[in-house]
Amino acid sequence: MTSPASIKIRRPDDWHVHLRDDEMLAAVAPYTANVFARAIVMPNLKKPVVLTSDAVAYRKRILKATDGTGFIPLMTAYLTDATNPSDLEKGFNDGVFVAAKLYPAGATTNSESGVTDINKISSVIEKMEELSMPLLVHGEVTSPDIDVFDREAVFIDRVLEPLLKKHQGLKVVFEHITTSQAVQFVRAAGPRVGATVTIHHMIINRSDMFKGGIRPHLYCLPVAKREQHRLALVEAATSGEKCFFLGTDTAPHSVNVKESACGCAGIFSAPSAIELYAQAFDEAGALENLESFASLNGPAFYGMDANVDEITLTRESWKVPEVIEVPGTGGVAPFMAGKEIQWKIS
Repeated sequence: MTSPASIKIRRPDDWHVHLRDDEMLAAVAPYTANVFARAIVMPNLKKPVVLTSDAVAYRKRILKATDGTGFIPLMTAYLTDATNPSDLEKGFNDGVFVAAKLYPAGATTNSESGVTDINKISSVIEKMEELSMPLLVHGEVTSPDIDVFDREAVFIDRVLEPLLKKHQGLKVVFEHITTSQAVQFVRAAGPRVGATVTIHHMIINRSDMFKGGIRPHLYCLPVAKREQHRLALVEAATSGEKCFFLGTDTAPHSVNVKESACGCAGIFSAPSAIELYAQAFDEAGALENLESFASLNGPAFYGMDANVDEITLTRESWKVPEVIEVPGTGGVAPFMAGKEIQWKIS
């Protein structure tokens, strides 16, 4: 079957973004806001978004950076060992917090203040279950004896499966899944568990990080896995199943930081994300399922209406910029920098 020259879908949402702060926020936020109507904003700033008041202030800064786009930032709380269930409840009931994010301490960028032991936040989890407040999990263990490529699979066995068994009413989003084990787990877990799938994990495998030398701009956490896992993610995302939805995990770092002796994890995909998703779905012969993945499944999981307006994607070649300028830095290299993409928003 010949794929169409263009497709029209409901305006998408991004259910996992890192917008950073200050000059970086001002530079990168419009790339998300100009395409996506809403986005779940990650709270792992250098000074994490822990309290309701932190989220209110950060949301104001985001709205200033995206003024005129109509973009709606959906705020999340950064869970720590000392998170106050009462403040979390107030933030959720007041419509400030949409969800709360579990970062195992030390798992990724700015996660040092994260949770050291899931048992230390039992009262918080119980409150979230009572409120039907979604728990968003960075699904990796951080034990030094666990290989970095196995951290997600071990997290399922040690943390996520027991957590769901203990809290039968808890809603969970397994963020940026990277393995076939995660795909199988989410499918088996039922409607209270969803998963975001990034475009970079659908395109690259772990070997791509070492083609012709180390490729620091392809380094992310969770790290890309073997080809068999990449194929499992493509199959899941393009399946149309309601438990899988779009979350770019776009995570900008300046070029000089990425290319340093100890480069940061994160891939900045916002400038070409929806176009690359369209290309991936097209290559999988599943363009008819792009709207479900990008525009319908996420809102349904979070109990929100899908967007009414639409976007059109056209089969048209264009080149991703080599760098996005950010004042005071060496700029940010976007995912697929300098490469041609075959789909474009028209």
